[in-house]
Amino acid sequence: MTRQLLAKTPRDVRALIRAGRWRGVTSGVTPGYVQANLAILPQDLAFDFLLFCQRNPKPCPLLEVVEAGGAEPALTAPGADLRTDVPAYRVYQQGVLTGEVDSLTSLWRDDLVSFLLGCSFSFEAAMSQAGIPLRHQEMGCNVPMYITSVATVPAGVFSGPLVVSMRPIPREQIVRAVQVTSRFPATHGAPVHIGHPEALGIRNLARPDFGDPVEIREGEEPVFWACGVTPQAVALSCKPSLMITHAPGHMFITDQRDADYAVL
Repeated sequence: MTRQLLAKTPRDVRALIRAGRWRGVTSGVTPGYVQANLAILPQDLAFDFLLFCQRNPKPCPLLEVVEAGGAEPALTAPGADLRTDVPAYRVYQQGVLTGEVDSLTSLWRDDLVSFLLGCSFSFEAAMSQAGIPLRHQEMGCNVPMYITSVATVPAGVFSGPLVVSMRPIPREQIVRAVQVTSRFPATHGAPVHIGHPEALGIRNLARPDFGDPVEIREGEEPVFWACGVTPQAVALSCKPSLMITHAPGHMFITDQRDADYAVL
């Protein structure tokens, strides 16, 4: 399904999603365009979450905030609709995952504030261009993500553990992977940890908390990047009255180019 979408523009893919014609994982879709994590909260929690993002820029790099009741991310994807243009959404109430839905139209409220956060899928095209393998794309599955023992910096009601995504990298290419991804701080930037998953409190790489397990071959090391699924772990931890997010791996695709967010 992903291969069929490679030639599509972000607008085309969003139209397919809005029409209910595609619901897949977005890694590798529209390479070269920025993808975003989504977090939607009631207005009375929005300032605390904004402060949480400011204090935790690695897992929560802010791309855009849409004001209460608004559903169009006018800065990153004019004409898009955050209620319909994500392949799958998750709904958390009082810290409990209460459902996964294809549309938010029936759940929408005028007090909801939407946050778009940079996603590491955005720098994968640069990794591929540098000849760095991406095992989850090779296997046709979602990237593995893990809840760590590393605490985020609290802000207001929000606190909880850091979530990381993992990609196996050949040892001789790790330095290059760090160099390539460090150019994209708006989409998580350089890795937060290399090797030794137990140092992050990860006991079993074969059992990710989100996403799918991938093969780690001889001569490779697990490399970990901060992940925008962190707000979902925070929701489980601090139990806000309502938080709506993307389903892990099912991102919002913006009209922004990766190159526009790269630093020299």
